[in-house]
Amino acid sequence: MKDDQPVVPATVTLPEITVKAVVLSVILAAILAAANAYLGLFAGMTVSASIPAAVASMTILRLFRRSNILENNIVQTAASSGEALAAGVIFTIPALLLIGYWSAFDYWQTALIAAVGGLLGVLFTIPLRRALIVTARLRFPEGVATAEVLKVAAAERREAGPVDSTSDLRTLLSAALLGGAVKFGESGLRLWAESLEGATQVGRSVLYAGLNLSPALLAVGFIIGLNTAVVVFLGGVVGWMILMPAYGLLNGLPPDLTGLAAATAIWSSQIRYVGIGAMLTGGLWTLTKLREPVWKSLQTLRDSYRARSSKSAPITARTEQDASLLWIVVPFGLSLVPMAWIYTSVVGSPMIGLLMTIVMAVAAFLFSSVAAYMAGLVGSSSNPVSGVTIATIMCAALLLVLFMGSGHPAGPAAALVIGAVVCCAAAMGGDNLQDLKTGHLVGATPWKQQVMQVVGVLTGAVVLAPVLSLLQAKYGIGEPTMSHPHPLSAPQATLMANLTKSVFGAGLPWHLVGLGAAIGMVVILIDRRQEARGSDLRLPVLAVALGIYLPLKLSAAICAGGVISTLAGRAALKGEEPSRRGLLFSAGLITGEALMGIMLAIPIALTVLWPSLSPDPFTLFDSPPFGGWPGLVIVAMVGAALYRIARGPTRKKR
Repeated sequence: MKDDQPVVPATVTLPEITVKAVVLSVILAAILAAANAYLGLFAGMTVSASIPAAVASMTILRLFRRSNILENNIVQTAASSGEALAAGVIFTIPALLLIGYWSAFDYWQTALIAAVGGLLGVLFTIPLRRALIVTARLRFPEGVATAEVLKVAAAERREAGPVDSTSDLRTLLSAALLGGAVKFGESGLRLWAESLEGATQVGRSVLYAGLNLSPALLAVGFIIGLNTAVVVFLGGVVGWMILMPAYGLLNGLPPDLTGLAAATAIWSSQIRYVGIGAMLTGGLWTLTKLREPVWKSLQTLRDSYRARSSKSAPITARTEQDASLLWIVVPFGLSLVPMAWIYTSVVGSPMIGLLMTIVMAVAAFLFSSVAAYMAGLVGSSSNPVSGVTIATIMCAALLLVLFMGSGHPAGPAAALVIGAVVCCAAAMGGDNLQDLKTGHLVGATPWKQQVMQVVGVLTGAVVLAPVLSLLQAKYGIGEPTMSHPHPLSAPQATLMANLTKSVFGAGLPWHLVGLGAAIGMVVILIDRRQEARGSDLRLPVLAVALGIYLPLKLSAAICAGGVISTLAGRAALKGEEPSRRGLLFSAGLITGEALMGIMLAIPIALTVLWPSLSPDPFTLFDSPPFGGWPGLVIVAMVGAALYRIARGPTRKKR
């Protein structure tokens, strides 16, 4: 059998969209959307959930007498759509709080922006499926990997083969319980601090070191691998161990602050703007590399429609049936109505609201297509969501300045709402095509997958607004405050907020932004040299910029996870696949910690109804009695467990 021959032939019809598949899809999409929202705000990056969703659906559907590989594929399709939408939302929507446009997350506007952006991402990539998967035959590596998981599980069910999906689910659930328990001990009971960090004054400057004690960050490092993890950590070293001491030597410490307080103040008021400058450079550089992919994706789309409209075209097989043009055009038109209303309410002008709607629609089509093409070339991990969102917000802001003036108070919010829709569409574009590639390999019906992608989008849109509200109430987002001195960092949302404010006259410390831009250019030149030499060690500029922006303690923990991944891979027996079980364990750690973090925020929301209720009912101590040391021991044990599980069985001694 050829590798690309589907498991289920086009002549065979199996149940796909069933009641149990839809119910399970909605549950998993909600869980994974919430988990990815927490992770993205916390660590500045999100991870694909297609394989964990596939494993969970396979195991649960095995409890039913009748289930099949296409039902499993439908579930993972919807579930991964929910988690992909979360990335688009958390990269932009929190910026509306950071610029002061909202004092709290507006449920209906958040849900509408997310739903419309996600829906456009689905609709615009429907015609690209045939062009990129069938005609251009792009790789879509995550889609292929997910298909392999589904194929192996289906073979095991038929032939009692070597892969036990029940064992996989046990790995996933045990890791989730472990991640949740560690989060409950740290944030719920407050038995130990969230991080182990310190700083010492050296002359006029300060030296800092720290490590966040989060199992989820170890898991992120394991998933993204050592190369990317080291690059992010390198950015942190540049920001915290080179630029920060240099700033102190030149300018001295902030008044009345020493040690850790001085280091934190220098980072929040100075160094992170260097990271913003580097991210801007990275975003613009990403766009310059997208010219050829944009042109090729439009060409393949044109060729696909010519072939489809040909009178001699044969009857379309089940496995090539996309949603019809009517089902693309009508939802597209209807989706523009609520966005036009939102844009008009933001700027107070129907004409400018209509202009914003047109700009949004064009940008969403262009960049969801780009994201889909890039996902096919190098995978969703290289999806240029941040870059295209920066470009959209910059272009939208400059257009709005022409029509509204640079001092208009609604200008930053208007640009952000345009960028939010485009960001959601771009985030969905790459994920959709990965899922459709999986379906192509297992023999799914494309239009049924596209329906379930919409289900995943709507589920994510419904749950993300309350999740964001809970996280804001419990931890804070972006800016440190008296009530939330260690907020979720939300680097992308903070970048978008600062970008729009600068265009509309608020200004930025441009000398620091310029320094970051220069650093970004140097990184690009080094990376180009590494590419020309054929080196495996690359320096993606956005990863370095993210490291400069993030607290060093976060990137240090991510780097530790990357080290564990490499060590486990080297220790695994020949023929073993350490990444599979390690990936599931890592996904479980992330999901468990994220869900526990959200659940710990629920009592804060309940205080609105019952003011006498404590917002932290589980807290045993006002401050952790032993600092971060117990957490260091526990996270080391979690890391050891991750290593053992990822490594797999060892050679037996004779």
